[in-house]
Amino acid sequence: MIEEMQTRLARLQAMRDAGIDPFPSTTQRTHTVAEFLRTFETQMSSQTDATLVGRIRLIRTHGGLTFCHLQDGSGLMQIVFRKDHIGEIEYKQFLQMIDIGDFVQCTGKAFVTKKGEQSLDIFSYRSLAKALLPLPEKWHGLSDVETRFRKRYLDLIMNSDVRDRLLTRSKIIAAIRNLLDERGFIEVETPTLQPVYGGGFARPFKTHHNALDADFYLRISDEMYLKRLIVGGFEKVYEITKVFRNEGIDRDHNPEFTMFEAQIAYQNYFYGMDLFEEIFEHSVKQSVGKTQVRHGEILVELARPWKRIRLIEAVEKIGEISKEIWNDEELARLELKKRLSKDQHENIARMKSVGELMAFAFEELVEEKLVQPTIVYDYPVEVSPLAKKSVDPRFVERFEAFALGSEIGNNYSELNDPVDLEKRFIAEKAREEAGFEEAHQTDFDYLEAIQHGMPPTFGLGIGIDRMVMLLTGAENIKEVILFPTLRPEVK
Repeated sequence: MIEEMQTRLARLQAMRDAGIDPFPSTTQRTHTVAEFLRTFETQMSSQTDATLVGRIRLIRTHGGLTFCHLQDGSGLMQIVFRKDHIGEIEYKQFLQMIDIGDFVQCTGKAFVTKKGEQSLDIFSYRSLAKALLPLPEKWHGLSDVETRFRKRYLDLIMNSDVRDRLLTRSKIIAAIRNLLDERGFIEVETPTLQPVYGGGFARPFKTHHNALDADFYLRISDEMYLKRLIVGGFEKVYEITKVFRNEGIDRDHNPEFTMFEAQIAYQNYFYGMDLFEEIFEHSVKQSVGKTQVRHGEILVELARPWKRIRLIEAVEKIGEISKEIWNDEELARLELKKRLSKDQHENIARMKSVGELMAFAFEELVEEKLVQPTIVYDYPVEVSPLAKKSVDPRFVERFEAFALGSEIGNNYSELNDPVDLEKRFIAEKAREEAGFEEAHQTDFDYLEAIQHGMPPTFGLGIGIDRMVMLLTGAENIKEVILFPTLRPEVK
């Protein structure tokens, strides 16, 4: 690597000695690679000049003929340098100064090689940027997982599937925005630094603001602020934003991730189920062009309608635990100890209600078995402090969506009864004092806000990164985040 860099530095100096600017600030371009190839027949017939820019990805020389691959953001194509077209001095200079990885501007005419490849026959070129370090070796590519994530810029250059997946991510987000904008939603921005974190069960990142001499938290959700906007008179609001949770890292979790949240006045969770399914179906059609996505040997069908099942019924039918045991807390505790490993007994002992035990049973015995998109609804009230109670007061109007054994969204009819909410906050404080570190914090300012009156409201939340994983066939959340969180590299 050092020897290669020294060689390139020498070529850089040779360019400067020859009066060539290796890093000019201006460029010219008539076509992207994709545009040039799309209009190739017209280019051939008209024989007009075309100017392309991009990175040199391959150099293959045969005497007075050099074939290169030129890559820009739209694609890759072949360009050809001929000594008798650009002149012997220019050709020699080109061979002495150009390297794989350099950016160039090339002007020429469309032609087809003897092998039938659509190409650009170059008659003039100029350097746009000299690359001082080589790209990974072409045939082996960039395969080391940690290197791929640390040096994502090389990953994007060398692995077209990575680039395509991350482009699909942008299309998915655009599809969500387009659908909601058409429905009259307003996109808003809420604070990243919050004096009280809320809207989920998670440990936050904490920081100190010097000028205010006050502690703040990076948001774990934007939900509490979106609901304040509903109180203020907005009826349909959403935000696509970064949230931060100080938790473990695995195939489904990254401490910094992208969340889509919406709040809709005068609607409940049944409306939300329909909207949730529509967002996924619309987004996969717009970004992938079909409703089926392959994950290994599994073909996931995202077309509506999805399967829907109450949580207590899912635990009975899939987890094989009779719903009768939930009438007795100790009986439920004993049953879970029988069904789960000893590693989980400490968690079971810490739980103080039937609802917590039921939700835990679902997480451990059911969740991973939900492969095709499934909506699970009516969660225990004890694990849903911000959701409105359903007809059966043991449960709330909350649903989560699952696919491939992972949760892809948490949603509920918002609790707008301030008296009930205050009781829930007290219960959450008791859970925190019992050792539940991720208990929901008491937000007095929000409590005061809804005391002014909040209409019936539904709240929708989708983890964008997991959504992209599902819609692109990715197996790890790091594959769909441009720059995933990694342990700092020691140099």
